[in-house]
Amino acid sequence: MKIILGVVAVILIVLIIFFIATYNKLVQLRNKVQDQWSQIDIQLKQRFDLIPNLVETVKGYAKHEKETLTAVVEARNSAVGAKTKEEEMDANKKLTGALTKLFALSEAYPELKADANFRSLQENLKETEDKIAYARSFYNDTVMKYNNAIEVFPTVLIAGLLGFKKIEFLTITEEEKQNVKVEF
Repeated sequence: MKIILGVVAVILIVLIIFFIATYNKLVQLRNKVQDQWSQIDIQLKQRFDLIPNLVETVKGYAKHEKETLTAVVEARNSAVGAKTKEEEMDANKKLTGALTKLFALSEAYPELKADANFRSLQENLKETEDKIAYARSFYNDTVMKYNNAIEVFPTVLIAGLLGFKKIEFLTITEEEKQNVKVEF
């Protein structure tokens, strides 16, 4: 009888240790996903800060391109005011499209293209866009690790019991995969 109680006690201790270790791993992965989302937010904030300066620089050269400039400002404001991850990503997709059109203006205005301030802002924004792309990629990698962890056996039992939910990847729409059409 003592042997059976000893075996049961060992099994219970092993199960408790497994449960605690699994829970801690899932919490760490979920926190890593949140951290990676914050990294994207940091880059987006930098992007938002650059845009007003860029718009002001372009205004001086392309006064009659008000529609393009307005679209950039509205898209930026929409992105800044987003309340959820989904709203934020949708608004940022629109902002990317508006910025692409804004940069296309520089082709139509050689004096704008030659402006040192515009070139500097454009380069800073390009670097920020590259960082955003990298952060999004890293975020998706982190989400994959988290989702894999909560979906594999036997962790899926603990994850389900403790309410860990699958997180969606950042994706682009078919519309975004198309070339941007810029018309003057």
